[in-house]
Amino acid sequence: QVRLVESGGGLVQPGGSLRLACAASGFTFYNSIMSWHRQAPGKERESVAAISVSGGTTNYADSVKGRFTISRDNAKNTVYLQMNNLKPEDTAVYYCGGYGSWGQGTQVTVSS
Repeated sequence: QVRLVESGGGLVQPGGSLRLACAASGFTFYNSIMSWHRQAPGKERESVAAISVSGGTTNYADSVKGRFTISRDNAKNTVYLQMNNLKPEDTAVYYCGGYGSWGQGTQVTVSS
């Protein structure tokens, strides 16, 4: 079955960095657009970034442009989200999305 497993979340100080990873299985990863989303407490889930099947095209929410980078390794069935210059407002549960499915999420907390 389709499975998406996120990892890499944690507690980081403002200005710090984290790299999230999402390991995918159960579908043709190399042929699937992949994305990252997040949901903060009391807010709706929002799109953060998306990447085309080849990795040649990426899209970002305005709030993370210039700070976050989405990438993928089709040989490893994994999509990444490099997050730099993190801000307290980036605190949320981050979810990987693809092939109509979601992962279980990984908590990112930005706090001093």
